[in-house]
Amino acid sequence: MAARNRVKPRPSPDLAQTLLDWYNRGHRDLPWRHTSDPYRIWVSEIMLQQTRAQAVIPYYERFLQSFPTIDALASAREEDVLARWAGLGYYSRARNLWQTARRIAAAGAFPSEFDAIRELPGIGDYTAAAIGSIAFGLPHVVVDGNVLRVVARIENDSADIASSRTRERFRAVAQSWLDPAHAGAFNQALMELGATVCLPRNPLCLVCPLNSSCRAHEAGTAPQLPVKLRTAVPVQLERTVLLVRRKDKILLRQNGKDARHMADFWDLPSPADLPSARPGALLGEFRHTITHHHYRIAVQAATLSGSPPPGQAWFHADQFAGIPLSTTARKALKLAGFL
Repeated sequence: MAARNRVKPRPSPDLAQTLLDWYNRGHRDLPWRHTSDPYRIWVSEIMLQQTRAQAVIPYYERFLQSFPTIDALASAREEDVLARWAGLGYYSRARNLWQTARRIAAAGAFPSEFDAIRELPGIGDYTAAAIGSIAFGLPHVVVDGNVLRVVARIENDSADIASSRTRERFRAVAQSWLDPAHAGAFNQALMELGATVCLPRNPLCLVCPLNSSCRAHEAGTAPQLPVKLRTAVPVQLERTVLLVRRKDKILLRQNGKDARHMADFWDLPSPADLPSARPGALLGEFRHTITHHHYRIAVQAATLSGSPPPGQAWFHADQFAGIPLSTTARKALKLAGFL
């Protein structure tokens, strides 16, 4: 394991320029890289949380077709926003986005100072730095898992990145690299490096533009870094959902766990939600993961006589596109051939 490095970062006057030159020679063509509109950058950054860039692209484009401006999003109904988000997961992101859009629209403009951006609901240091640097040229470095990995390797530092003290120290190192005159481009280049070259496993050190500045490359310790000591233990769970048909309609239940929200996602009922249902054949199984919770979900056919309980309703397949369906409902309906 690499020795923990406590010395100051060695001077790297050419690091920022080397990284910018590499980025300018070629990078992934992502739609949010063609704008400096803080609204569109904000939408992309929220979507990119916990989701790969290539998976985000179609959702990003469809979302902006429906809500091209912050005023359009602010004036939309919550259920319409959730319907456009359906499939991306982590739906609190969509609700925060909608609620924050209403706050910004009421204020009259997107804030242009870092502290004001940071104070918006659902926006942390990383997102505020991304929006601030790309949209407004503010000299704040972005720090996420990719950037922490780059810093750990450049400095050959085996400190625990699960520690807030380490993350703050690494942020200071990355900030020292930032080119204030090209803050937005530098941040995008740094993120691009971590996403495409300085990979978690099998880093592509031989083609890395910063390999001559990288202490871990020099020491042969890059694959061992960064170090993260505290990890969540995976939890294995099993669930069953019921596919109840009546002629050409499917029974769905609305998740009403949070009374603060006017609109909630629709899902397939579980046996506990529908105790009077008569179970039938097993239609198949699929896996679904939420952070460290790993679900194996069985989809079982069932029949129901009489009316469904409150909070449940019948939907035709052509209505699915217009309602906010949960990710598990989409997976189950796709497995059963309805999507």
